[in-house]
Amino acid sequence: MEDGQPVPGSLFVYAPNNGAPVFFAFAFAASAVGHIWQCYHYKCFKMVGLHPLCAVLFALGYALREYGAFNYMYSSTQNLIIYVLSQVFIYVCPPLLELANYHVLGRIFYYVPHYTPLPPGRILSTFGGLMAAVETLNALGVALSSNPSSSNQELGSRLTIAALSIQFVVILSCGALAGIFHWRCSRAKIRSKAVSTPLITLYVSLVLILIRCIYRFVEHLGNTTVHLNDFESLKTLSPILRYEWYFYIFEATLMFTNSVIWNIWNPGRYLPKNYHVHLARDGVTEVEGEAKPDSRPLWAKVASVLTFGLLFREKKDGGSYWELISLTHR
Repeated sequence: MEDGQPVPGSLFVYAPNNGAPVFFAFAFAASAVGHIWQCYHYKCFKMVGLHPLCAVLFALGYALREYGAFNYMYSSTQNLIIYVLSQVFIYVCPPLLELANYHVLGRIFYYVPHYTPLPPGRILSTFGGLMAAVETLNALGVALSSNPSSSNQELGSRLTIAALSIQFVVILSCGALAGIFHWRCSRAKIRSKAVSTPLITLYVSLVLILIRCIYRFVEHLGNTTVHLNDFESLKTLSPILRYEWYFYIFEATLMFTNSVIWNIWNPGRYLPKNYHVHLARDGVTEVEGEAKPDSRPLWAKVASVLTFGLLFREKKDGGSYWELISLTHR
């Protein structure tokens, strides 16, 4: 069919390409293998473990999309279920990758704690809690808006817009915090690659995810309510929905690029395995702080992880974070 020409009855609106999903399924699978190996080799699953998880989900999503490329007509419930699952697997990953960025930023802050604009432990609890809300809204929005047989497509689109709006604020806030920290390190003449390389990679990743968010936001500002068998209605849909190349450039390619750059410049290569190890104020000497035992019961630790540190946080004795750092280096 002519590019952009809607196909009545197609779950994708158009007749999807059947070669591109194969490429991206294998590409993300290869990236997942690279991430898993590096997480094992550098012992950094806790810091960047979301990257192999997302790469696996992307690979599954595009594998299901390949099935849908040959079974794209809404002729059975099975076709619909596989289509919705492929959409969910692909679209739930970017917020998780954003959360992975906040893991890395917090880890960098732990390494040079004297110049952080926010205590390192607060990064994950603050941004993680926001991303939990984003992921919930995003997953519900994608599931509802992807189902053409549902009467809640418009609600799904609104939920997606709400999730993307929060993402914009969080991305810009994270970039501002990273920029302030980077500027302070530059003024202090800290030239460590353990700081500069992960930060630069983080900036690129934030820009990639931001561009992807803008693409999705513009998509949902247009008409996204699909009436599968109404050809005239399908022609009035947003061009972003009717032209498949938008999806492969601004979704697939950008997210694969993000996966690749974190594979090449994995922060586990640069940052110490132990987050208690940090730079002294001279910017050269590494100091290992004292690790205090966690006295919380198991259920409290699990609850703290599941709530991104918002609840049942480990209590710190002896003053604020910056006071402790100041005392350590007097």
